[in-house]
Amino acid sequence: MKNSSLSVPEYKNYEYGYNLAYKLAGEQLAATGDLKQQCRKSGAEYKRVDSKEIITVEFLNQAYQVTLPDIDVSLVGGGAEVPLSDKILILHYLTLASGASLSHKMIAFQELPEGASYLRTFSKRSIEPLVKHFGGEPERLVEVAKRLGGRKADYGDAAVTINGFKLVPVTLVLWRGDEEFPPRGNILFDSTIPEYLSTYDITMLCDAITWRLVRFSKEGGA
Repeated sequence: MKNSSLSVPEYKNYEYGYNLAYKLAGEQLAATGDLKQQCRKSGAEYKRVDSKEIITVEFLNQAYQVTLPDIDVSLVGGGAEVPLSDKILILHYLTLASGASLSHKMIAFQELPEGASYLRTFSKRSIEPLVKHFGGEPERLVEVAKRLGGRKADYGDAAVTINGFKLVPVTLVLWRGDEEFPPRGNILFDSTIPEYLSTYDITMLCDAITWRLVRFSKEGGA
């Protein structure tokens, strides 16, 4: 399945753009020929209750429920309204998932399709805030990331792997820096990630992860 049709349109009216993207993402998922099989590919759970199809999927350490045919995305057990950007990511993941097994080969953003063209924007939105808030205490990242189900990884001075989705691990890496070099960071992915999300959606996922971690840190960490 091509990724291009799953991108969020660039409109000056972002609310309109996101609502349209959500509508299109819902239509794409509903048009899936074998929804039960598609859920297997994404690691999601599928069940039918009367006339409704219900999908349960993990996103950033929380369980979400997608209900068709009305295309409703909500937190399992209720709670706050799910942001439109998160809803779109969830629908895109469920639609695009190929079922590819993790390769355990790490790649950087610039190695993604068209990633080099958007590296500057990606770094500004996701990597720079990470370095700004955690670069002085890289080990703090590991503690705060536990709230997103993060687990320690063996890179840099401190690193953590967070599952955006079940088959989409994202690894955040920090180097402390010294007298010669300032703190720096990077975000790495399993090489299979394009089988699950478009490059645009990967930027949105990393943005969501970074700013959740920043917020948790300000709230007092783990």
